[in-house]
Amino acid sequence: MGKDMQRALLWAILFTSCFLLWDNYQVYKGEKSFFHTEAVEQQVAADAASGVPTGKDVDASVPAAAAAVKDPVVVETDRMKVTFDREGAVIVGTEMTLIPRQADWTEVGLAGLILNRKPAENLGNVDLLEITKNRTYVAQSGLVGGNFPNHKDQYRLVSQKLKMEDADKLDVVFEATKGGVTVKKTYTFNRGHYGIDVSTEVVNNSGAAIQPSAYYQLTRDGGKPEGESSMYSTYTGPAFYSDEEKFQKLEFEDIADNSASFEKFTNNGWLAMVQHHFVSAWVPANGEERENYAREVGKNLYAVGTLVKLDTVEPGKSVTDKAVLYSGPQDQDRLEQIASGLELVVDYGWLTFLAKPIYWLLSFLYGIVGNWGWAIVLLTCIVKAILYPVSAAGYRSMARMKEVTPRMKQLQDRYKDDKQRLNQAMMELYRTEKINPVGGCLPIMLQIPVFLALYWVLQGSVELRGAPWILWVHDLAMPDPWFVLPAIMAVTMFLQILLNPKPTDPTQARMMYIMPVVFSVMFFVFASGLVLYWLTNNVLSILQQWWINKTIAAERAKRLQS
Repeated sequence: MGKDMQRALLWAILFTSCFLLWDNYQVYKGEKSFFHTEAVEQQVAADAASGVPTGKDVDASVPAAAAAVKDPVVVETDRMKVTFDREGAVIVGTEMTLIPRQADWTEVGLAGLILNRKPAENLGNVDLLEITKNRTYVAQSGLVGGNFPNHKDQYRLVSQKLKMEDADKLDVVFEATKGGVTVKKTYTFNRGHYGIDVSTEVVNNSGAAIQPSAYYQLTRDGGKPEGESSMYSTYTGPAFYSDEEKFQKLEFEDIADNSASFEKFTNNGWLAMVQHHFVSAWVPANGEERENYAREVGKNLYAVGTLVKLDTVEPGKSVTDKAVLYSGPQDQDRLEQIASGLELVVDYGWLTFLAKPIYWLLSFLYGIVGNWGWAIVLLTCIVKAILYPVSAAGYRSMARMKEVTPRMKQLQDRYKDDKQRLNQAMMELYRTEKINPVGGCLPIMLQIPVFLALYWVLQGSVELRGAPWILWVHDLAMPDPWFVLPAIMAVTMFLQILLNPKPTDPTQARMMYIMPVVFSVMFFVFASGLVLYWLTNNVLSILQQWWINKTIAAERAKRLQS
């Protein structure tokens, strides 16, 4: 029984390793990861939203992808450079100012060659919204419901100041008039923020009452961000959020064939375009009746947005609608401050419930040591301490197993022709020596959920993008450039094998020696921070196991002397 259980667990671990290798290979070929999660989405109708103009009323066309903005307006703040198109007063470019750092060949190494990571990759300034030959990604707003200005009409720049300089706030105002209706858009930039406060004032100078609806939409092509690694899968696409249905992700292909499911009618929430480490999101004011929409507006071009029903505006009167446009990194603390649930754009996969507390603890430790690598080392020590009782029991069983290995070999030789009698004798030996035959596998099995959750944390958290550790490890979110950590990890796994009892079954013994090779190859493409976690865990396990082996040996020697 114990022997069969050991064999089954070894096969299970080997199968899991091979499966993870296969999954990474599928991602490398461009296929979806097995762990790629789809949100459960439902379409809910609300009577309160009746009367809101439908999504088809919005002219969702945008300038051709290759067309340049004829007369751009460029605004500079301490955090980003924002480009406006006077046509529609829409944002067609956001260049984020991050920590500039150029990668060179010493940083990318062999892993860089495998992952096709260029030595000139810039980890500093990043363009998010943009219109180029290969990318269309813009934030648009306007009015529907009548002959009103929208994002296809020409706007006049009212503001004179376009640089924040030493000020804490900068207002940029555009104005357009159509059909006797004047629309004034005010974009307010705040120092230290990537979020933009957008105010749309509608002044009715026509001779009749109007009831417009404001629309806020993001239009993007369906391509992956440039420079994204083909060795791991991250989500790129639209998302909606409401208090009722929570976080809802959409696939571009589902939008194209009109099968995308999401909550259309609500009075709260936000909409976003999500990609690895960055997000653009419109956050209208809560309490406003609105209709969400998502559709294909051109070849490989998609628009997601929301229609907000405004109050009736009598002649000579005005109405103002407010929203927030965020276009920047997925800073979880900042996103939580902007809107409820906005931090969910950080994709932690199906282990979010475990990944979020791990991220919180990792951030806390980083605040103490000031280095994400050492924070990972401390995190490993804490996890190891929490699991110490279970792991200690497992290592004690393995230590006792190692001591009784000669007796187990004798039983196998004695009952080699009677499997049932052999199993009975083995179980009796386990009971006598107080050995749990599966106890040694429990520490590894308990570490796997933590390992997978940390995988998503390292992959999804922008805070670790370009974060160095020591010496050759310049980016903990990328593979070890010279495979040093995976090689050391393989050595530690061999040391663990030497500390464990040698399986009496030759097949099991061969599998035990194959495992370090399989794991080291698999870890070549994993983030170096993840390898650092497992390596630290192995080192701590070796020390713990060595101490327990020494203690049990001393106890046995003392019993023999007495």
